[in-house]
Amino acid sequence: MSRPALSLAAILALSAAPLAANPIAEVICAPTDEMTERLITQFGENRVGTGVRDPEQVMEIWAADDGQSWTMVATYARGVSCIVAMGEHWQTTLPTDPA
Repeated sequence: MSRPALSLAAILALSAAPLAANPIAEVICAPTDEMTERLITQFGENRVGTGVRDPEQVMEIWAADDGQSWTMVATYARGVSCIVAMGEHWQTTLPTDPA
C-alpha cells in the first residue's frame, strides 16, 4: 500500500470510532414498502411532507401525531428508502403572511 493510501486508511480508521457512536452515522435502508410499514407500526408516524430532490430521489418527513418523534427519509426511484435523520418534538408550522 502506498504512503498516501496508508495515511488515508489510518485517518479513516481513527475517525470511524467517533462516528459509530452517532446514531445517524449508520444510515438504515430497506425496501420502501418495508420502511413505510415500520414507520407506521413501530414508530406510529405518518408522512407529513415530501419534496423532490432530483428525478431519482424524494425526501419525506414522517412524524407521530403527538409530535414526540419524527424521521427524515430519502426514497429512491429504485424502490429503496433510507432513514437519514430522526428526532423528537416535531412541530408543524403554518406559512406566515408576508403582508
